[in-house]
Amino acid sequence: MKLKIFTLILGTAGALAACGPAPTPQQQAARQHEIACLSGSLGGALIGGAIGNQFGGGSGQSILTATGAAAGAVQGNRFAC
Repeated sequence: MKLKIFTLILGTAGALAACGPAPTPQQQAARQHEIACLSGSLGGALIGGAIGNQFGGGSGQSILTATGAAAGAVQGNRFAC
């Protein structure tokens, strides 16, 4: 019973949220820019982590993977933004 009530409330809230005002072109452009920056950071982190994982062994490999992911995220963010 509680699950049905919770689902009904959540569905109603979602339906009401869809009735909000449409975003302005400036808001849409800002959101697209944020998504591009985030995707660049995530893509760079994945690629950098994969490259860093190819080197070292044991805890050194983990350190290089983390370092590669961090460096890749920074470069991906700089490239996309």
